[in-house]
Amino acid sequence: MKDQLYQYILGIADNSLILGQRLGELCGHGPSLETDIAITNISLDLLGQVRNYYQYAAKVKGGDATEDTIAFLRKERDYRNVLLVEHPNKDFAYIITRGFFFDVYHEMFLTHLMKSTDETLAAIAAKSIKEVRYHKIFSSEWMKRLGGGTEESHARIQEAVNSLWRNTNELFQPTEAEAAMAKAGIGVDVMALKEDYYRVISQTLEEATLEVPTNTWFLKGGKEGVHTEHMGYLLSDLQYMQRAYPNMNW
Repeated sequence: MKDQLYQYILGIADNSLILGQRLGELCGHGPSLETDIAITNISLDLLGQVRNYYQYAAKVKGGDATEDTIAFLRKERDYRNVLLVEHPNKDFAYIITRGFFFDVYHEMFLTHLMKSTDETLAAIAAKSIKEVRYHKIFSSEWMKRLGGGTEESHARIQEAVNSLWRNTNELFQPTEAEAAMAKAGIGVDVMALKEDYYRVISQTLEEATLEVPTNTWFLKGGKEGVHTEHMGYLLSDLQYMQRAYPNMNW
């Protein structure tokens, strides 16, 4: 049970770590000052949540584990994030769509995690959900602005939706740790979120005058440590300082 709890915490935290890292890459590169600051703040929100999770994970794991070793010194196959969040920042449409697909899930997930019998996880969820609700509002509104904007913005956001759609179903495929924690009342039954998730996603896409993809072929593997080619490059940036200057503190 202890190892499964540890793996479960990683599965939650790694999503936010990797997405936070991706958004952090955009600091100073937003399409406008206001948007640039908003995206940077979302990145900082996610990384702040990650620290809470990793501190708890280190406590569960014991030994010489710290939030820093867990965040920066694992190998690629040891990260449990979904494939969706590791996709690169191709353009603004991809950035917004990637965030939107994750934000809708993240809000639903934390809403249920607040009911966890694990007091620490419930407390982290309760603290984090206020930020995540803003993240969802930000990405949802931009989906509508781009979808109902110019011909080019509409085409770009539709392309991003079509491309990233195949990464959404992995969110609802439980790992062994997720299934065990849900059964114990500690974790969230992610499969139970799927119907509401796609309902909210489809409703927003329709409001944005975008087509809801109909393909039923989806990618998976990230939760089991099998990542895209992009993950290695991301980790080389993320882990550089800790590996170049060992024993640094976050």
